[in-house]
Amino acid sequence: MLPAQVPESEQPDEPPTETSDTAPQPAQPDTTPVDPPGLESVVLVEIAFLEQPLDLTTRAGDPRLYVAQKAGIVRVIEADGTVASDAFLDLRDRVSTESERGLLGITFAPDGERFYAHFSDTSGAGHLTSWAVNDAEIDLTSEIDHMVVAQPFSNHNGGRITFGPDGFLYWGLGDGGSGGDPEDNGQNRGTLLGSVLRIDPLADADVPYRIPPDNPFIGDGDARDEIWIWGLRNPWKFSFDTEGGIWIGDVGQSSLEEVDYLPAGAAAGANLGWNGFEGTARFDGDPPPDTVPPVFEYDHDTGVSITGGFVYRGEAIPALRGAYVFGDFSAGFVAALTQSGDAWSAQLLPVEVPQLASFAEDQSGELYALSLSGSVFRFASG
Repeated sequence: MLPAQVPESEQPDEPPTETSDTAPQPAQPDTTPVDPPGLESVVLVEIAFLEQPLDLTTRAGDPRLYVAQKAGIVRVIEADGTVASDAFLDLRDRVSTESERGLLGITFAPDGERFYAHFSDTSGAGHLTSWAVNDAEIDLTSEIDHMVVAQPFSNHNGGRITFGPDGFLYWGLGDGGSGGDPEDNGQNRGTLLGSVLRIDPLADADVPYRIPPDNPFIGDGDARDEIWIWGLRNPWKFSFDTEGGIWIGDVGQSSLEEVDYLPAGAAAGANLGWNGFEGTARFDGDPPPDTVPPVFEYDHDTGVSITGGFVYRGEAIPALRGAYVFGDFSAGFVAALTQSGDAWSAQLLPVEVPQLASFAEDQSGELYALSLSGSVFRFASG
């Protein structure tokens, strides 16, 4: 079935955008209620219920699941499915939960020896902080604040942090918030906002990170060396495919939600166009000539707040393998995006997640969905 149309009262109040005559036009979602063979069996199994879960990650060699809650707590789901009574990490006294702030992203170093968190402090600034992990326990005395980024508004803080296939840490940040990018951060490489950053974090409080030597803007006096991809409104969220490439769900403004895909060799320095473009529609100012258009977009009759996901590489649902799974926070739909030749198309899956806050994958490539309402789901074949 199709996702319900968003009521007019919930539509954004910004003015509509104007479509460019020259902008590439990705396909809209397939509105034919077709059940492809195999996908009709996709189901969601609730494995836990927590307060406002926002992210989920795993640790190398550890079968447990680690879940970030918006208020600042990291909970552990044990291998037997029970939720550990003690928090793995509790930052509640340091975290602001105003609007889109909170404990927004978590990840482990590839070797599992450090735990990283992205959280909003009580002044609203975004922190990228880590701690050593010894015998599956966090060492609070080993804390390092790698980066602190001021946030002018309480929305568009981005969220995900993750290590890429190259071993470097990537951090997605929105344009700083409000609406329409009032500070023009999206097309300003002199700010870290509106970008995906790429750094080499170090376990050294005096030198908390290095810049990878092949970052695209090193030596450019008008750009920050940490920037890897720019021109984003609010990347909620991004992921790497285990077979290469980065996928980003960038939340729209007035009319369009977009999926961006950049192959491994095309990501460095890519400009995704905000706020000259919202998706493929002209938004404000001169359209950036180097804009990389989205591979897919959908309008606000379908949903108003994309939640980026993962390319499914698991074994539980063979029919889904190779598809990029994403959804929408407001509409609750979940869709599978696939490519045939040069054409991309999205098929709705027969599941819905209210307040779809995040997708995640485990070490086997199996997929999870988190609802801000509390449910943590695992994808399965019914």
